[in-house]
Amino acid sequence: MSKVKNIIAMIPAKLGSTRLPMKNLALLGGRPLIYYPIRAARMSGVFDKVVINAENAIFAEIAKRYRVGFYQRPLELVSPTTKTDTVVYDFLSKNLCDIVAWVSPIAPFQTSEEIREAVKYFIKEKLDSLMAVKNEQVHCIFKSKPVNFSLNKLFAQTQDLSPVQPFVYSLMMWRSKTFMQAFKEKGYALLCGKVGYFPVGKFSSTIVKKKEDLMLADFIMQAMGRYKRYQVKYDHITKKLRKTR
Repeated sequence: MSKVKNIIAMIPAKLGSTRLPMKNLALLGGRPLIYYPIRAARMSGVFDKVVINAENAIFAEIAKRYRVGFYQRPLELVSPTTKTDTVVYDFLSKNLCDIVAWVSPIAPFQTSEEIREAVKYFIKEKLDSLMAVKNEQVHCIFKSKPVNFSLNKLFAQTQDLSPVQPFVYSLMMWRSKTFMQAFKEKGYALLCGKVGYFPVGKFSSTIVKKKEDLMLADFIMQAMGRYKRYQVKYDHITKKLRKTR
């Protein structure tokens, strides 16, 4: 990664939200939701700077608390209809860098290891844009037609399927020069130039948009606290199986 001069992690946030008001500041495990992506981005060790991008100065206090940068986004770029491309273009217009990574503020379980490997993959493959995805080995149809299985063969077992890859949005990345040029020419640039896709884990794909999502995240976090001590247990009837072996 020595050839890349400057890589910024940009964490977009806002106070308003129609489904869960002030969700970026909702507590999870005793800390605001936005703390977890900040920590993951910092611990990844691949960024020259981590910056919160938000419209309200209250996030400047959060940035100071967790020792990261702050960029105050224009108020006109916080409406429900504002596109990701526009937010990124505005940020890059004011924050020069070679690569910018969009680290979602509502993906609390995205790990620093995944972020680090995604950045390495982006650079190694000489990508211009990258989207986090998750691998799902499940039978899928689109417009009533099979996507990854055949109607004219024996029904495939799920473990034998080619995985479909829905977008996760926990992590996106762009080469700044390519993004800016595409946006100026077309008015959009989310998937510009050479595009790559990076699979993330099941927990990383947990995105908090509603109260129910926050509750689920809370349950997951509590379970993770017991993860190292967790053991698979079986019904008592399995003792009979052991005796016959």
